[in-house]
Amino acid sequence: MVYGAEVSQIPTKEINKILSTEMDVLWRSARKSRMERIKNEHITEIMGVKGKPDIIDIIQQKRLQWYGHVKRMPEERIPKLIRDWIQRERRKRGCPRKTWMEEYKQP
Repeated sequence: MVYGAEVSQIPTKEINKILSTEMDVLWRSARKSRMERIKNEHITEIMGVKGKPDIIDIIQQKRLQWYGHVKRMPEERIPKLIRDWIQRERRKRGCPRKTWMEEYKQP
């Protein structure tokens, strides 16, 4: 279970790390070595997870569930106020972080 992942943003770099760690766990669980030069698709077949959602898909599903939950909340609830809040001050220099809504609207 991924607790709290629905309310935080995950940078692309971190998503790649999460996916590679998930694949590493599958490799180790299958008791296979990288030296055997087996494709990842074959490892997912061996472990019986081919066609099933990966951890990032589960996080995105949880985000949608959380969005629907917050949307149904009364207007005075703090999570709903925070969701609609717009920052007034300028952000620091560099690549700006995405807001939760920008992350949600991304396909």
